[in-house]
Amino acid sequence: MGAIAGAWQWLTTAANWAGEKGVWHRLAEHLWLSALCLALSCLIALPVALFLGHIGKGGALAVNLSNVGRAVPTFAVLVLLTLSPLGTQGDWPTIIALVLFAVPPLLTNAYLGMREADRDVVEAARGMGMSGPQLLLRVEIPLAYPLIMTGLRSATVQVVATATLAALAGGGGLGRIITAGFGNYDTAQVVAGALLVAVLALGVEGVLVLAERLLDPMRGRRRASRAGSRTTGGERSGATGSLPGPAAGP
Repeated sequence: MGAIAGAWQWLTTAANWAGEKGVWHRLAEHLWLSALCLALSCLIALPVALFLGHIGKGGALAVNLSNVGRAVPTFAVLVLLTLSPLGTQGDWPTIIALVLFAVPPLLTNAYLGMREADRDVVEAARGMGMSGPQLLLRVEIPLAYPLIMTGLRSATVQVVATATLAALAGGGGLGRIITAGFGNYDTAQVVAGALLVAVLALGVEGVLVLAERLLDPMRGRRRASRAGSRTTGGERSGATGSLPGPAAGP
């Protein structure tokens, strides 16, 4: 309890939030780095996954190749890149390591979402004369939307949590609060930094869940489908309940 109380005291001290080494500045650095890595990851993974899922070829190979990155620890990649010539190029070692970390869930979920889209709906749309781009944008992507967003949420939370490693390569972000606490043998500061990262990751997750519900292109149809299922279930229950019982004996 001493570390928790000390962390609370550290977080409620106004001086720790101001200045270039304060929480607000480190939080802005952390968000900028995470957003940049996620944007680059989406630009790499989503077009590939959507295209391969649309044509139905080469997706399994791409997913397996991307998943190879999961077997390599992000910290090991960051160390190798920092020791390479890229180590003198600012945040690029961290950016590359985080992009490699975020691509697999984005690519895998988007591809699976495309391939698991209702084939009857896809074939019906194709039979109506839709072109390839129309089929992709108006049918397949809306059907794959839940799995695409699942991959985005997973990648976002992982990147936000792992971006703390940027401090080990001399970068910014909330990880600098943790490393500074280790350097000063200040356990309260270390715990406070860890709590900030955890709260940020949970907050980002909550925002993405809300955005997923609000931006769902088929939200109305899914809601109507659920309502229809409940109505059908109620009618069946009522019909079952109104069946006549066995006739009474003489």
